[in-house]
Amino acid sequence: MAFKGEDHLDSLPLPVQRMHLIQVDSVQRWMEDLKLMTDCECMCILQSKPISIEKDEQNELILSSQYSTCDNLQLLLKRAWIISTELTRIAQKLEKNRWQRVHSMTVRVNCHVRSMINEYNTFTRNSSEEMHQFEKLLIDKCSEFTAFTERCIQTEDEQILKSMKSCISETLTTIAQYFGQLIELVLTHEVQNLLRQIELSDSVYITESAISSLFSLTQEGAHLCRIIAKEGGVVALFKICRQDCFRCLYPQTLRTLASICCVEEGMHQLEKVDGILCLADILTDNTHSEATHAEAAAVIAQITSPHLRFTQHLSSFLENMEEIVTALVKLCQEASSGEVFLLASAALANITFFDTMACEILLQLNAMKILLAACSDKHIVDTPYSRDQVVTILANMSVLDQCASEIIQGNGVQLLMEMLFERSSSGNSAEVAACERVQQKSAVTLARLSRDPEVADAAVKLSCIPRLIKLCRSPTERNNSDSVLVACLAALRRLAVMSPDGLEDSDFQQLVKPRLVDSFLLCTNMEESFV
Repeated sequence: MAFKGEDHLDSLPLPVQRMHLIQVDSVQRWMEDLKLMTDCECMCILQSKPISIEKDEQNELILSSQYSTCDNLQLLLKRAWIISTELTRIAQKLEKNRWQRVHSMTVRVNCHVRSMINEYNTFTRNSSEEMHQFEKLLIDKCSEFTAFTERCIQTEDEQILKSMKSCISETLTTIAQYFGQLIELVLTHEVQNLLRQIELSDSVYITESAISSLFSLTQEGAHLCRIIAKEGGVVALFKICRQDCFRCLYPQTLRTLASICCVEEGMHQLEKVDGILCLADILTDNTHSEATHAEAAAVIAQITSPHLRFTQHLSSFLENMEEIVTALVKLCQEASSGEVFLLASAALANITFFDTMACEILLQLNAMKILLAACSDKHIVDTPYSRDQVVTILANMSVLDQCASEIIQGNGVQLLMEMLFERSSSGNSAEVAACERVQQKSAVTLARLSRDPEVADAAVKLSCIPRLIKLCRSPTERNNSDSVLVACLAALRRLAVMSPDGLEDSDFQQLVKPRLVDSFLLCTNMEESFV
């Protein structure tokens, strides 16, 4: 079958085809093709050449955009990651005296360093003298390093190689230090530029572009979040959140703030600028969009996370907690999507860990009823992650005696029973972990609430005891989770006290009568025997 474009030749008789090909002179054909080839070459050259800008020129041509800024920074970070990885590998090869490999990798690092510096200097316009000094130091040291390793591959004298090894090792360490300091300066410089744009610009477009670039940097890890916080990123972003002219940028700004506040420096800055009060004002202002409220809830969820060890200094949070909790409960009740509900319920769940008074406020606001009703709407509570937040709130509220009647009225025992069957549909590791948390917390909640005879009776009638026994005895039902096993044993023992007739003798002898640790070991040994 002929290729497309050759059909007109294939339809001709064979001698005519040959005549046509012969008549096309090779030089003429090359001349025809040359135009396309040179166009391509010109494009490549133009793309790689910067447009020169005179320093004294007032009307500068600035070819920057949100895309190019993010793209350039991402390119820089990727190049930095490659260099860092190569330096680590050189150290490993050096230990094994793989001189040929050390030299070839050194040459490669030298090229990467020069490319990174050239690429960065093509898109930055106001780098500092200190940065230029480090660039020169790094390039000189890389050249020296390459020369060292080249001498090593030209000799086979073990004594000379041994004496040079320590020198090479020191040079490698120096390169790593210079490289780390240069990257720190570059990233700090870029963050300063972005923050300067945010603080000085009245343009929504420029501010949006700068915030977008800043957010992309926060996704590169905690170290960059620390740099942004130290350079005043939290202060600048909260200024945006206090200006009505930037209301359309509130969701994006708050999302960036939530990322920065994963580090202690961000939290300290938030406290200094009365960030909690600003968040409370946003959450309680009904004129803001649902998206803005949801992102404000995400910031609250971040700063109250029980996984962070530096949240206890948030004294201003307690002063505004009732307003914030009330607004979050309302957001859960009125959520139009699963994502909004997830953010609001996650913030509430974290607050219940943050301060016990929150549970009492939730009880007064009928939050139990609202959350239980939301769980019946599969469009709102649509993932194990959302159910994890709901059952966390229920578990923390269940320490209050008044909670039992709310659970009964809202058909909460039925919901807890359903949560004991939580399984991942995708097999994704994060989802599996969320399912395990749901099972564990629902068992904990049952154990706490079953001190009330009415709740215990409802649980027995809903066949909670057989389900708990199965979770204890079958490792696959609980995803081999020890935390789920302990919670189920505790719930089973509490229900057994209230309803001893619900267990067979073998279950009682193995799962209830022994010490908890003995029953736990028995169930984990079952897991080993099945495997």
